Amino acid sequence: MKTHFRFTLAIWILFSTALFAQKAEEQATSKTYNNIEEALKNPENVFRLNLSNQTFQIANEDWKKFINLEYLTIKNDHLKEIPLGITNLKSLKIIDLSGNDFTELPKEFTNLVNLEEIYLNEEKNINLPTSLSLLSKLPKLKTLHLENDDLSILPSEIFKLNNLENLYLNDNNFKKIPALDALNHLKYLDLQNNNIKSQLQDMKNLNFGFKINF
Repeated sequence: MKTHFRFTLAIWILFSTALFAQKAEEQATSKTYNNIEEALKNPENVFRLNLSNQTFQIANEDWKKFINLEYLTIKNDHLKEIPLGITNLKSLKIIDLSGNDFTELPKEFTNLVNLEEIYLNEEKNINLPTSLSLLSKLPKLKTLHLENDDLSILPSEIFKLNNLENLYLNDNNFKKIPALDALNHLKYLDLQNNNIKSQLQDMKNLNFGFKINF
């Protein structure tokens, strides 16, 4: 009887320990750091970093310390150039570059081999053809945000993004649905708040091969 009790207790302790470790890991990966100085104290523990609406100073070498960083936003920081150090973030999956003043992404951006989603909203000055050609070299990129970019057409370079699954074109100036049939993996297209006529919006029930949201 005592042996059975000890065995049951040992199993319970192991289960509780594993559960506690799992919760601790979930808390660590879900915490968002909003201050670069605080984040640099233990950079290996930083998975999410929000530097939006800030003026921050960080050396390119210091970016390399964020070996586990998966989510980064530097939205509305009015940067003239994207810091090259960002291209050293090998674990990065999501980046929000919206609301800045750069015209092109650095060529080293192709180093972000695990990037899955990028926000380029409110980028009126961006050289979109060049940027799309660069993004096409990212093997895991599946979601692209080009919202409120004053677009009425898409450059042909969009078709280089062979793995693209989700495309957000909200709040632009499109008057018709872009022909995107060549994007074989596209699953979702968002065209909310454009200038598409109501009769064209009725086409959303047709089979385009992907879902369209007006």
